[in-house]
Amino acid sequence: MFDVQVWRYRRLPQVSEDALDSIARYYRRVTTTASPMGRLVGLAMAVLLAALGVQAVRGAEPLWVSVVSIPAALLGIGLAAARIFGQARRLGTRRDSPEVQSELARGILRAHLVCLAAMVTLLAAHLASA
Repeated sequence: MFDVQVWRYRRLPQVSEDALDSIARYYRRVTTTASPMGRLVGLAMAVLLAALGVQAVRGAEPLWVSVVSIPAALLGIGLAAARIFGQARRLGTRRDSPEVQSELARGILRAHLVCLAAMVTLLAAHLASA
């Protein structure tokens, strides 16, 4: 929902103040005040990686499924851990100029699109092997 707000301003120099306010309030809530939900999300990511590792070791699926799924999951999870969370937390503070906040919001959108592609790839690999 918040990425859609940014998408509308992708060709403009700056995201609107109303959209930035809405996005920043959401990211402030999910990155700082919604504890322990952040830990639960991290746990779900760890469980996914563990399940994919067990699947690869046991040979429950064809090897190509693991060869596709594990890097796709690592890409999405790594991007979330390395970039999205930090950018979202920074955006949630609203301390930066509107230009910087707009760029943070756009960066989160781009990273979310990469994560979406990675998770669709993971899902497609599993569905194709079924």
